[in-house]
Amino acid sequence: MDLEEAFHVVGEFGKYQKRLAALLILLQVYMACQSMLIVLVGATPDYRIEKGKDPTTQQDLVKHVIFTEDLDSIVTEWFLIRHHAYKVSLAGSLFFAGVLVGNVLFGPLSDKVGRKPVFLAGLLFEVLFGYATAFAPTYEVFAVSRLLVGIMNGGMALVSFVLTQEYVGKSYWAMTGTLTNMMFAVGIALFAALGYYVQSWRALATTANSPGVLFFLLCLTLPESPRWLYSQGLTQKAEDVMQHMAMRNGKEKVVVKLKLCAGSAKAGRPSSGVLELVRHPTLRWRTGILMYVWYACSLVYYGLTLNAGEQKGNRYANVAMYGLVELPAYPLCMYFINKQWAGRRKTTAAFLMFAGFSCMVTMFLPNHLDLWLNTTSLALLGKLMVSAAFNIVYIYTSELYPTVIRNAGLGVCSMSCRFGGILAPFVPSMKGLHQSMPFMVFGLSGVSAGCLNLLLPETLNKPIAETLEELHIPAYQRILEKEVYPFGEDQPNSKRKAQA
Repeated sequence: MDLEEAFHVVGEFGKYQKRLAALLILLQVYMACQSMLIVLVGATPDYRIEKGKDPTTQQDLVKHVIFTEDLDSIVTEWFLIRHHAYKVSLAGSLFFAGVLVGNVLFGPLSDKVGRKPVFLAGLLFEVLFGYATAFAPTYEVFAVSRLLVGIMNGGMALVSFVLTQEYVGKSYWAMTGTLTNMMFAVGIALFAALGYYVQSWRALATTANSPGVLFFLLCLTLPESPRWLYSQGLTQKAEDVMQHMAMRNGKEKVVVKLKLCAGSAKAGRPSSGVLELVRHPTLRWRTGILMYVWYACSLVYYGLTLNAGEQKGNRYANVAMYGLVELPAYPLCMYFINKQWAGRRKTTAAFLMFAGFSCMVTMFLPNHLDLWLNTTSLALLGKLMVSAAFNIVYIYTSELYPTVIRNAGLGVCSMSCRFGGILAPFVPSMKGLHQSMPFMVFGLSGVSAGCLNLLLPETLNKPIAETLEELHIPAYQRILEKEVYPFGEDQPNSKRKAQA
């Protein structure tokens, strides 16, 4: 039998897989706290400068600046205001630059070494560097630690998402992917609540990082991905993992016997990693489009979220609101992406375009408008729409890449995504040019990405390719083969010759 048939036998989403998925999904709360940390620890309080003084150096700022708001942040500790205010945005950008590096390094590495060791290493070092952030004696140490946390966060997040997909049957990928992204939104809201009660920035950084220790200990029990083992030709180990899943799901009498994966290294076809994304014609154009779509999603998503801390009103309520507004997006995703008339492709494009248009409409609203239709409400609508698109694009991308190169493909797309994250902290500062300039950037990015996404193929109810060779086989033919030869028997010579 092939791997999908094995999942049907042992259970696509049994008790054991639910526990594995739940652990990785809850991990998103910790990852959200790390991603959003700079929003609160880098908050700038109200301040005044002594009359007749114009401080320019750091020493002058310490002497002549008085903070009028009771707030403890890196801004108040290291006086990151005026000419030094850029350092707050720089720390945020360094985190996302680290995430970019992590995506580039960890994605292909996990395709070669395995999902579990790369994931555990990333989580362990993220916790260690997270404590370095909390106890940083200077801004320079703080900035470097945020870069290192970002590297581990980017790599670990990518692999953990893939694991939530590869532990379960294909029919549950949309659900596990959606729950993963939904928990990240919940994590943003919980981080805002934590920041409200833990006012000291060092205590907040320590408290937000500490759950990572518990998650690391729990994740030590995770098995290796059976899909990765199977794609590497490690059929016996894949059978052992699937047999263990069957036993933990209460199916002790099930016997799993997998056929050799045709495109695996043991079958004489080693994977070429990231280079295959460039060499393979189908993967090349898919990757190019997906890279821009991921970039736009990240720029709009993080740009609107980080902008929450700069808006008027209670900063904790604003951050929580920008997290909670995502939650209605996920039921919408689950509904539309499983409908034949909508699917993954059209739904992603529609949400991106709606997000873009809602941001662009703010250009035509007067600044003094206090009705329900104002800049804040439209920004929240844009956040809801782009959250839905961001959620689907994770699932959609996983289905567009074969298993042997899935992590490398997701890694390259995530790398492009992080360019958006790097730029996002600086986009709100474009208000200095014009009040609506940030929303124009977000709007054009969303609309253009939505249009490009329509060029990709639909994956709803299509079989997932395990090897690069399967990309050349039409989807309807792969479905027919699975129906005619459901237990993986060899095809007749005439059938093989016809395919050749």
